[in-house]
Amino acid sequence: MDTARYVVDALERAGVRHIVVAPGSRSAPLVYALAEAEADGRITTHVRIDERVAGFTALGLAQGSGSPAAVLTTSGTAVGNLMPAVMEANHAGTALLVLSADRPAELRGTGANQTTAQLDLFGEHVRFATDVAAGTDPTSAIATALSAARGRLEGIPAGPAQVNLSFRDPLTPALDGSEWERLMPVVDVPVDEPVSVIEPVETPSGPVVGHDPVIEPVETTNGRPPLPSSSHRTVVLAGHDAGPAAEWFARTLGLPLLAEPSSNARFGPNAVGPYRLLLEKFGPDSAQPIERVVVFGRPTLSRPVARLLARTDVERALYLPHPVAWFEAGRRPELVLTQWDQVVGFAGHGPDGWLAAWQEAAGLAEAALDAVLAEAAVPGTLSGPAVARLVWERIQRDEQDGTPGNFMLGSSNPVRDVDLAGRPAAGLPAAGESGSLVRTFANRGLAGIDGTLATATGIALGTGAPARVLLGDVTFLHDAGALLLGTGEPAADVQVIVLNDAGGGIFSVLEHGALAQAPNYAAAVERFFGTPHAVDVAALAAAYGWRHTVARTTAELTEALEAPVAGRSIVEVAATRDGLRDLHARIHKALTL
Repeated sequence: MDTARYVVDALERAGVRHIVVAPGSRSAPLVYALAEAEADGRITTHVRIDERVAGFTALGLAQGSGSPAAVLTTSGTAVGNLMPAVMEANHAGTALLVLSADRPAELRGTGANQTTAQLDLFGEHVRFATDVAAGTDPTSAIATALSAARGRLEGIPAGPAQVNLSFRDPLTPALDGSEWERLMPVVDVPVDEPVSVIEPVETPSGPVVGHDPVIEPVETTNGRPPLPSSSHRTVVLAGHDAGPAAEWFARTLGLPLLAEPSSNARFGPNAVGPYRLLLEKFGPDSAQPIERVVVFGRPTLSRPVARLLARTDVERALYLPHPVAWFEAGRRPELVLTQWDQVVGFAGHGPDGWLAAWQEAAGLAEAALDAVLAEAAVPGTLSGPAVARLVWERIQRDEQDGTPGNFMLGSSNPVRDVDLAGRPAAGLPAAGESGSLVRTFANRGLAGIDGTLATATGIALGTGAPARVLLGDVTFLHDAGALLLGTGEPAADVQVIVLNDAGGGIFSVLEHGALAQAPNYAAAVERFFGTPHAVDVAALAAAYGWRHTVARTTAELTEALEAPVAGRSIVEVAATRDGLRDLHARIHKALTL
């Protein structure tokens, strides 16, 4: 108990406010110490019975709050269940602290129950891992782990860390007649600035959210920096987590902005919606070929973008003001630039007519997409792109109404459908150049379908604002355990929009979709990739205590989205995989003519 109380005091002193607990026996000392601290209002705990759900909930808490969050498990397989969340935190650069309880040294290697090698379990996926022997003061270990998780060790990006804590019996407080025991007095917690990729920085036009403060001051004219003397047909590619600085950069230099949904830069007059299908119009054989690309964040969604970044006839630069975990030095083709003036000089300003050509192409493409979606509507079902268009419009209305919130996108088709069909708002968001009131999230570190609901719940709890989640049925079912909320647990306002096409629709639009049309392979593709099911989502929702409604038409979905997010609800969108490949082919043809 002494050790456990030292852990809690160290966490509080470092500014950790949220800890997710998965029940177990060996971790009991920490649980009781956390209960003491929570009763005093010093920390907030969340209980989840599934360690994988607990890990992703903590991941979301860290991402939503911008500060480290911790997850606590008992020993054995409980720790192993955190691996997916730790892997995602690694590649996403999220400050996730793993507190793994363990047997003392004398029980290891003896065949003692629930005992395994836990210290190096996460390998290279953690920034720091240490073993705290039973009865040892853990304060220094906690402090170092949190410094590593925040990215405060030189040259090491933010990410997960592990403190493996050994406990001997007794594992419970002494019953000496007092309600709570305390080893030390309540500590005075200094205000600790959150470490997050949305930290505001000063630019020549004011604060912009999205990057660490590395922008060098430059002389300005009327509040704007002078344009560089060079002119290039440059596009700004805003990948995941790029931040609003990418939008400001593109708008300042008069360049087209190609922004993924989770870039949080998909807005403004320069943003091009269905950009990935317009790249061919500005290819090497066109009248206005792309000459340069400036990358903010991490682009992950489309093959056309991957092909653009692989072109040797295009000069490419990656703006990287701080270390990241998602690539190794020398493994990407772009020129890595760390200073703002460097990337401005590389990009240059857009030549006459360059931005206008993209804006004209975008307008025609949006109209063509509307026409195809209207023609392809199947009575009683909605397509993924059509749903994405409606949901993104609702998110934009939340923004325009000044309603803070969060939007979580599942991997596979939904995030790509929004990337294709989510029409960017032409103006700045309600928060202006400093960012949006409604932030968009996605687990793009490793782009897995696991943990999406848990992450979204953590984000809502960490921000104190509601969350909408758009995901497919397979992603939904993969994380169905996250629907469980224990009686009396802190609850978040979450609306889950499930595109239910009874299987894995993304494979229809990949190479497997062509094989599915071949008689010899059709059954195999459907079984192994389509993974068909007949789950009763309404019954599942009722079992976990979530409200449920079904939307089969545009009008029904619009009505379901109209009310503000309050409580826990599931909107099941009736969809079909039949004709999905053909729909995407028609969209491609209409937008690339």
